[in-house]
Amino acid sequence: MKKLLSLTLGAAICLSLAGCGAPKTNESAQPTAEAAAAESAGEAPDYSKNNCWYQIPEITKDVDTIYIYSTVYMGFNEGDSDYATINNPEMIKGVLGEYVTQASVYEDSTNVFVPYYRQSSMRYAGEVAAETGDIDAAISGISYDDVTAALDYYFENYNEGRPFIIAGHSQGSSMVKLVLKKYFKEHSDYYERMVAAYPIGFSITKDDLEQYPHLKFATGETDTGVIISWNTEGPKNVEENAKNVVVLPNAISINPLNWKLDETYASASENLGSLVLNKDATGYEIADIGADAQIDLARGVIVTNAKADPVDMVEYFGPASFHDSDYPFYYNNIKDNVAKRIAAFKANN
Repeated sequence: MKKLLSLTLGAAICLSLAGCGAPKTNESAQPTAEAAAAESAGEAPDYSKNNCWYQIPEITKDVDTIYIYSTVYMGFNEGDSDYATINNPEMIKGVLGEYVTQASVYEDSTNVFVPYYRQSSMRYAGEVAAETGDIDAAISGISYDDVTAALDYYFENYNEGRPFIIAGHSQGSSMVKLVLKKYFKEHSDYYERMVAAYPIGFSITKDDLEQYPHLKFATGETDTGVIISWNTEGPKNVEENAKNVVVLPNAISINPLNWKLDETYASASENLGSLVLNKDATGYEIADIGADAQIDLARGVIVTNAKADPVDMVEYFGPASFHDSDYPFYYNNIKDNVAKRIAAFKANN
């Protein structure tokens, strides 16, 4: 993951300097010291201020996306806090890179909103997962309070009744899952306008669906009001039943190439294009890297033979995880699927 983040950041900065594909952000996109001081007193950020958002987009589409970013604050250095401040430089840089490789997939079809939030460090989330079996205890306090404060402000001031998608990756997806369970149960009027949720890179489980019956997992390519999720691994993780902090017992994945829930194999010929660094590592391009996909029902993951290096954080993700590529491997298929689900939602509403 560290390697991917550094590569992602480098390419994103190059894109930004070149003006070729970097996200449009507010002029005052970096949170201020004043905002950080307020949060130290326990207050959620003031989401009426532009600098509490990575991106407030120009409204050019009739559907929105709220994207919650993954763990980009590591917290491994001595003295690092369990949670990032809203103006933490490591987090801000990480969000830039993640936008380019992941959140940008929603840009063609939607207006993409990205709030900053005080996320758990990788270190602390890992400690909590080791003790409890998942990271809910790490995100259900100040991180959840921040995200729900951002959602409150978004729905009251920015949404204007438009249908929306909520999406994320990794820790961001665990947050999306928590929001689906709690926030949208309390705000059913908003939930009715949800085209779909894409909490990719963190497990949705059979237990989640049984405990929260208002949640529905996708059953195909175009159903709406549903959850679309998967975790991507290589065969070795499955063979060794390797520990992977984002793969929980009774996990469910949908195949991002054929949109089936069974073990029907989808070859790389069904992949519309993966997002990869170009040869000069100065930007990204769409390429064929052999990213096929097949569900392993017993483990609840997507297994791929893609020609790529696995995540290098074995202690967190196992020897053959492609956690950092859940989006990039299937980039164009996700983009296509977002458009199809929006079309289906509009046709039925």
